[in-house]
Amino acid sequence: MVSNILKFLAYMMKLIIVMQFAFASFSQAQTLSISINEQKTYQQIEGFGASDAWRCQFVGLNWPDKKRDRIAELLFSNELDDNGNPLGIGLSFWRFYIGAGTTEQGENSDINNEWRRGESFIDSEGNYDWTKQKGQQWFLNKAKDYGVENFLAFSISAPVHWTKNGKGYNGDNKDGEINLRADKFDEYSEFMVEVLKHFKSKGIDFNYLSPINEPQWDWETKTQEGTPATNNNILDLTELLDRDIEKNGLSTEIIIAEAADLRWLYSDHGKSNRGNQIDYFFNNDVSFQNLKNTISGHSYFTTWPVDSLISIRQQLNKKLDQKNLNYWQSEFCILEKTDDIGGGRKRDLGMDTALYVARVLHADLTLANASSWQWWTALTNADFKDGLIYLDTGNENDLFNLNAMITDGDFHDSKLLWAFGNYSRFIKPNMLRIDIKDDSGKSVAEQYTDVMLSAYLDVETNKIAIVAINYSNENRNLDFSDFNIDKVYVTSDTKNLESKSINNSKITLTGRSVNTLIGF
Repeated sequence: MVSNILKFLAYMMKLIIVMQFAFASFSQAQTLSISINEQKTYQQIEGFGASDAWRCQFVGLNWPDKKRDRIAELLFSNELDDNGNPLGIGLSFWRFYIGAGTTEQGENSDINNEWRRGESFIDSEGNYDWTKQKGQQWFLNKAKDYGVENFLAFSISAPVHWTKNGKGYNGDNKDGEINLRADKFDEYSEFMVEVLKHFKSKGIDFNYLSPINEPQWDWETKTQEGTPATNNNILDLTELLDRDIEKNGLSTEIIIAEAADLRWLYSDHGKSNRGNQIDYFFNNDVSFQNLKNTISGHSYFTTWPVDSLISIRQQLNKKLDQKNLNYWQSEFCILEKTDDIGGGRKRDLGMDTALYVARVLHADLTLANASSWQWWTALTNADFKDGLIYLDTGNENDLFNLNAMITDGDFHDSKLLWAFGNYSRFIKPNMLRIDIKDDSGKSVAEQYTDVMLSAYLDVETNKIAIVAINYSNENRNLDFSDFNIDKVYVTSDTKNLESKSINNSKITLTGRSVNTLIGF
């Protein structure tokens, strides 16, 4: 009897040892060893931003001060609360929309949704009224007050009295030509430069001007302002803008071409006179004083499936390298249908959309080497995945009553806002992306459903910011051999950029989270 008991105890001891060894091996296998190489650098960051398009016009003009002040704080503030958590996401780029005058046309604009119309600073007689776009100007000035570093003015249609059809949208024209009368190119250029001059006189010096937006679409629907443009149209307009900027002694740089799909940057993608834009605009035959050595594109319809997300950006980067050309991802929200989060319809304040966009951010920054990344619209009043901050009436029975929201409403931050803040709040202009690797041995595609890492060096302070995305449902352990973590800021189901002091080289990333690690 005693012998049997001793045998049983010996067996149990062996089993415990085996289980401990297996558990230790399992734990070790689940810990990723991370290495950072500060000497291997990539692009210099120019900033993270969003646009004021449409929704800011009524919020900035009419909403109660307390609400619009908090919205501005969420977007622009770099300050911390009493617990050391960010009060906002500290955008470093603000895109200001130059309207085309469909607001003044009212119902005659054919655009039924007045939230998607835009005022114009100039009328058909050539008179300027700088009190127009007052709500957008409120946000523009708030951005300046908060210390936003970069301002970009963008136009998506000429003023309606100069367009071929007298409308802010293109109509039935399918030839891809710009909706602008041939005798009004000069005036359109002079108008945009007058906008730059006016705001400079008021203390806001626009760093950049983007004159054409998504020229590959025909813009035939009556839903918003917009125009197509051939590459030749863009080149003609750029030549005039270059002349007028130079003549007026402005330092603003022209940014082209806001391609509607990244594939139009490096291939014709079915539209020969509106594609291959890198080769068309950046070659030995094109030379302008005020054209920035940067091409911009939009990440729409290139993010799903994951293999396409990766391969399209790899192809883009290959073409950019050939030209020694800089790249901006200058507009994105959820449009395409995906297995991960569905399509753009139905707003999502939670982590699913936040993580999906964080992965797109990671791909644009690490595969295409984007030096700037800009979200589409800062505010949305639609039941759609297109905003950082969501507006509604507060009335559950009539949440999206647009007329009611013109003067007041409720606003909601989103996990997307805070996940974007994991980049915008800590990765500031002039920081350098540096090399970071793990020892998992996983392919890029495998990493994109698990742990994704990117690192950025502040050359003035030598501090490093690492953004670590854990797309999986399981916790992941990271071990840094040459990096000591001082602070971590976590966005997850339960946290909005919540800070924690660590003073360690090891960290656990909770499942489905976006994390920014600050240290040396």
